[in-house]
Amino acid sequence: MAASALDVDEVLARRRLRRKLAFWRVFALLVVLFGGLGAFAWWSDGAVLPRASAHVARVTIGGVIRNERERIEMLEAIGKSGAKAVILSIDSPGGTVVGSAALYDALRRLAEKKPIVAVVGGMAASGAYIAALGADHIVAPRNALVGSIGVIFQFPNFAELMKNVGISYEEIKSSPLKAAPNMFDPPTEEARAAVRALVADSYDWFKGLVAERRLLDADKLALAADGRVFTGHQALPMRLIDEIGDERTGRDWLAREKGIDKDLPIRDWHTDRAGDEFGWLHALSVRLMSLIGLEDIARLVADAAGGAAEQARLDGLLALWHPRGG
Repeated sequence: MAASALDVDEVLARRRLRRKLAFWRVFALLVVLFGGLGAFAWWSDGAVLPRASAHVARVTIGGVIRNERERIEMLEAIGKSGAKAVILSIDSPGGTVVGSAALYDALRRLAEKKPIVAVVGGMAASGAYIAALGADHIVAPRNALVGSIGVIFQFPNFAELMKNVGISYEEIKSSPLKAAPNMFDPPTEEARAAVRALVADSYDWFKGLVAERRLLDADKLALAADGRVFTGHQALPMRLIDEIGDERTGRDWLAREKGIDKDLPIRDWHTDRAGDEFGWLHALSVRLMSLIGLEDIARLVADAAGGAAEQARLDGLLALWHPRGG
């Protein structure tokens, strides 16, 4: 009886050991599986199509262009990826001159490796048009808004208001043009001249870029660069764009001129501005809401908040289309 009981205990112990081994084997398998999925998600930025596979990269430029460090890093990554071409999807009123110029430079570096076609959605004005100039070919719908070639420097002045309410403002500065103009004093002629020189310098650079990239002579450049926006239909004979159309038109051009297979899948590349004031809101809301099927709503809320923050942070010279209210 004692020997029989011992055998039963040994059998039970072996069963418990096998169950433990089975548990740890399943656990190890799950770790490897989720680790592989995590590595795949990191490599593909959460997209179904990995970076290394052959595809056409779609880069979206929307909203106000400002600090473009994250997008520039993304463009550099596209240059090292399996992308065979790039579709630059633009719907933006522009932004800062510095940010727009940096984006243009990054696109020209990428264009040395991959053909780029810019496809305008609703608008490619001012700084957004600078970005479009970084592409090899520009396509826009007939009624899209294109152009607004110009630079603006705006500042409020509350001198009369302060005088009316009896508030004075005092300052001590090293030279007359230090921190001039400011919102508390009427601008002096010297301050106005200094600002005009800044605007003129950036404007000359902008016009030179348009003339170089679009092959415009002095007469056509003067007509195109008076600050107006044009419809796609108006912009075509002025050579500000190359074709009337949409993304399909851009794919046709890539196939016809660059030999890019029209059957290649499109992969959307994107950035998450986690360091911005509202960047965390965009990233977190999109990820959480998408899990329950509300990704579009999350993007609308986050983009509205992020847009307000972008507007508040704009500083310096602007290449931005912003019609005044009546």
